[in-house]
Amino acid sequence: MNTIQYIKEKVAVSDKSIQNTLELLAQDCTIPFIARYRKDATGNLDEVQIEQIAKLSNQFETLVKRKESVLASIDEQGLLTDFLKDKIQNSFDLVEIEDLYLPFKKKRKTKADTAREAGLEPLAKMIMSQNVDDLEYTAERYLNSKVFSGEDALQGARDIIAEWINENIFVRKALRRKFQRNAEITTKVVKTKKDEDAAKKFEQYFDWNEPLFKAPAHRLLAMLRANNEGFVKLDVSIDKAEAITFIEDAVIKNKNHETAAEISKAVADSYKRLLEPALSNEVLQEYKLKADLQSIGVFSENLSQLLLSAPLGEKRVMGIDPGFKTGCKVVCIDENGNLLYNETIFPHAPQKDIAMATKKVRSMANSYKIDAIAIGNGTASRETEFFIKKVAFDKPLQVFVVSEAGASVYSASKIARDEFPTYDVTVRGAVSIGRRLQDPLAELVKIDPKSIGVGQYQHDVDQTLLKEELDQVVIRSVNKIGINLNTASKSLLSYVSGIGEKLAEKIVDYRAENGAFTNRKELKNVPRLGEKAYQQAAAFVRIVNGDFVLDNSAVHPEAYVLVEKMAKDLKISTNELIGNKSAIEKIDPSKYISEQFGIHYITDLLKELEKPGLDPRKKAKVLEFDAALKSINDVEIGKVYNGIINNITNFGCFVDIGIKESGLVHISQLKAGFVADVNEVVKLHEHVQVKVLEVDQQKKRLQLTMILNN
Repeated sequence: MNTIQYIKEKVAVSDKSIQNTLELLAQDCTIPFIARYRKDATGNLDEVQIEQIAKLSNQFETLVKRKESVLASIDEQGLLTDFLKDKIQNSFDLVEIEDLYLPFKKKRKTKADTAREAGLEPLAKMIMSQNVDDLEYTAERYLNSKVFSGEDALQGARDIIAEWINENIFVRKALRRKFQRNAEITTKVVKTKKDEDAAKKFEQYFDWNEPLFKAPAHRLLAMLRANNEGFVKLDVSIDKAEAITFIEDAVIKNKNHETAAEISKAVADSYKRLLEPALSNEVLQEYKLKADLQSIGVFSENLSQLLLSAPLGEKRVMGIDPGFKTGCKVVCIDENGNLLYNETIFPHAPQKDIAMATKKVRSMANSYKIDAIAIGNGTASRETEFFIKKVAFDKPLQVFVVSEAGASVYSASKIARDEFPTYDVTVRGAVSIGRRLQDPLAELVKIDPKSIGVGQYQHDVDQTLLKEELDQVVIRSVNKIGINLNTASKSLLSYVSGIGEKLAEKIVDYRAENGAFTNRKELKNVPRLGEKAYQQAAAFVRIVNGDFVLDNSAVHPEAYVLVEKMAKDLKISTNELIGNKSAIEKIDPSKYISEQFGIHYITDLLKELEKPGLDPRKKAKVLEFDAALKSINDVEIGKVYNGIINNITNFGCFVDIGIKESGLVHISQLKAGFVADVNEVVKLHEHVQVKVLEVDQQKKRLQLTMILNN
């Protein structure tokens, strides 16, 4: 089996598409570039499919290297037979390869090793062959300085047999299937921890059991967290008697023979001491990985929606980080997110200096020509919103409540310190809130995605897998939108196809020394930015008001000549062609197909020419919360409220209705009828109406429904 065959077994893609994709990846082409500008080579694969091919290729390479390592290790021991070599070489299942390697794996000294050193392996072989007649007499023959009695000899032989049973490929495979299909997961409370406050969130698992394969991702991860934190004891097991009977049937030839009793003892020992712990842990890790991947998938989808959420655009914004005792930190930022002014106001208790706060806010709004106000959704958010809406501004200002999740992480980060070295964390946090309204993508890429608060159990899943997936989501999002080369931060630039962190820094330095870029070609003047990086990056950066209109579009510079030819054929200028729908409709794509440009490429090109540089994101909208709601005590059962979805999980979504506590809409309450996937019904930051089903003021929990006609 080669790489292409291995990938094809797992992905429904043609050999040619896989081969061309692997060749492009080997040429250091980025996934966004391949997905957008090499569709004809890949057969129109999207970014997710290309990522999957790349992962499977790496997986195959890792598998091949592991097989080589295993074969070399067994060969060094002088134990590699032709049969075993063929079995390993023809296997492409890592679990099976490890099973085959198990008898030869170097491990700490076992009971079986001790028994072998005492010369008891021949006795074990005789017992397993079941052709010895007087077992007691035979065992006595193996007494020596390390074996003092017949029973000692039999015990040593059983230890060896137990290890053989553990290493038996057929037994391991069959038991593994039983664990995968029939394992029960059980949790019991640790009595000494039961009454701790931290244990209360795990009450559901104080006495719990269910089939492992039925446990949803969020529940399995919750049980594992409860176990890791010491509040419950967790166990994964199958029916012990059934498992032992199965092994006995597999290894005992004649149950009436006197050796059968010894083998039965070895079977019971092997299962309890070796097989059950190993396979129990293995299947738990297998389902943990599935839960991780599901949770990472949810997190990734949420992050993607968040990064691509509606921007306000290039407007002057007042950002407010609300607070009570320490006041509200207010900043004014210009169209490009630059800090113009900052101030602290105290409109709330204990100071309650409303008059001065009103005067300052009005003055700032007028002086800095503010277009909109962004208020963080943390402590004192609603109170600050009520205060701002009572201020009589000279012109109407839109007021938005913005998620401040991760703002404190950003404000204390090196990125924030580099941006605002002379300002404290409160100013930086308020700037982040304001910028999130202007352009969520540009601001949120500066924050570790795990700190944005749109996942479930993100700290419990495999952190390497999580980082890999979230990095891909950010790269996908940044390159889907494209970035303004003259205003993008180093953080944003680093995610652009072909650039990375070091080149991003070079671009920012070049921009600082030479002023704004006037065309894409100027990128080639940036130190260490070669032809390959230019090819990969050029179409994902935008030059607003530059020398050439196509530099502010997703048209790749390699296709500029093609666009000029199309315009010439229509007897109009290139500028007259761009955005000219009637002229573009006259173009026959098939006339321009060449070795360089296929039908997919040209079709995409014409769409882009029709609306060059169009931002696919919607525009930000204001949500009006119920003015009567200030805390969970004000929430009325049966009443309908406006809300915004601020988190999505496998089991439902959480909705902010304007108070500190978000309410849960269970998946069964999203709409009438069965819902398989929450994301099919709702999206992050979507404005919705919800009805209150239940209020638990003590536990600070809200149960909501989006089915309003019940």
